[in-house]
Amino acid sequence: MEEKKVRLSELLSFDDIVIQCHDNPDADALASGYALYLYFKRSGKEPYFMYRGFNKIEKSNLMIMLSELEIPVHYEPDFNRVPELLVTVDCQYGQRNVTLTEAKNVAIIDHHQVTVELPKMSEVRSNIGSCATIVWDMLREENFPINADMTLMTALYYGLYSDTNKLSEMAHPLDRDMADSLMFNEALIKHMSNSNISMGELLITGRAFLSNEYIEKDKCMIVEAEPCDPCILGVISDFVLETDKVDTCVAFYESPLEVKFSVRSCSKEVHANELAAFIAEGLGGGGGHLYKAGGTIRPEKLTASGKETIRQRILDYYKAYTIMYAKDTVLDREGMKLYEKIPQRLGVVRLTDVFPEYTKVDIRTLEGDISVQIDADTLLMIGIEGEVWPIKKEKFEKSYEIIEDPYVHSFEYEPSVKNAVTNEKFEVTKFAKTVVSKGGARIWAKPLSGFVKLFTAWDEEKYYAGRPGDYIACREEDEHDIYIISESIFDQLYSEVK
Repeated sequence: MEEKKVRLSELLSFDDIVIQCHDNPDADALASGYALYLYFKRSGKEPYFMYRGFNKIEKSNLMIMLSELEIPVHYEPDFNRVPELLVTVDCQYGQRNVTLTEAKNVAIIDHHQVTVELPKMSEVRSNIGSCATIVWDMLREENFPINADMTLMTALYYGLYSDTNKLSEMAHPLDRDMADSLMFNEALIKHMSNSNISMGELLITGRAFLSNEYIEKDKCMIVEAEPCDPCILGVISDFVLETDKVDTCVAFYESPLEVKFSVRSCSKEVHANELAAFIAEGLGGGGGHLYKAGGTIRPEKLTASGKETIRQRILDYYKAYTIMYAKDTVLDREGMKLYEKIPQRLGVVRLTDVFPEYTKVDIRTLEGDISVQIDADTLLMIGIEGEVWPIKKEKFEKSYEIIEDPYVHSFEYEPSVKNAVTNEKFEVTKFAKTVVSKGGARIWAKPLSGFVKLFTAWDEEKYYAGRPGDYIACREEDEHDIYIISESIFDQLYSEVK
């Protein structure tokens, strides 16, 4: 289903506005709804913020959140008024986890997989780690003074913190941008975090350790828990990973509303975020970091139990990948063709134009963060899809020619560079110049027929994953310079040598 877009300012054409979160509100739903409430309130409206369902909020951390941040949410199980506009937040109108409220107009703001027909006024970004992040971004678009309100910033931060298992399962650089930008009440965050586990959840944690399956060949343990706060899954998987001969762990629970799982890895040959995405593919969403990740599966998309689905996906994952170390590998040329690089107009940034030499910086991209120390010999390339990579000046001059025109391009996420000490940040495209690749570089390449994890000759700690249809390639003059090229851009970069 198509994801639609709406601006908050478009919703100001309505006067009678009700904000509704799902029936068992968590910190993300409360934070997101509260931020919307403040936006409408300060825009001259009189919004009403509520949740419905059978259970009133009783969890200790949420009670502290409501009290300390003075969030004006109302429990309305019997709500029967028909508002002019209903905004469902952190859920989708018509889903089973939110009681249906009749309304003249409906808007949706959410970060979960789309499972209903979206109304025209919708903002659903399924690759974002929290709904709070989406609302924060929408507020920025309206120039709302977020950073002038410590209470709002604390709420938004805690929403993201809770929904991404203490930030360990952030799925998108926009989540990291929000976490970096907000000033918040650290003492209150710690207080709420340390009040997160009830006595009942402590017992759930203990019982979960007795319900496990160990896949000895892959050193992977699967742990099933009872429905609980998702952070409990992180506690379980963190603890299990301390066990001898366990390199990866997937802890999960299954409920009528969702299957939630947490992934941990201490093996360089298994990226937790990749395993999470593999488990959830086509069924929900998953992501995070190399060693900590998680995800959600929509139960209506399952054809077997959540337990059986997760187990089978894990087995499929381990069977699917071939692991390669480029320094020890020479590719079989059978089936490979010779290609020549097509001249490309790309972007380049002299990092010394952004920060002084020797500054330690974090380069943030859609693919993740890169940490480097700036030196005059290092440039930053910007690829055709917004991907970035450092390149030494000598290699750059052999392959590219600078055109002193500004580099103008738009991407799903604009890469940025941040001073690791001062946190000062700039979008790299503002400093970029256009370059033209000289072309002529030749490679041997062929499409992959299976999944591959490639440790390149220049990085033996972090692999590059290739999927069927992507290309595996090596330079004509260096048989160990092996790398993966995405299927989506290969034809734009290379042409076959006839």
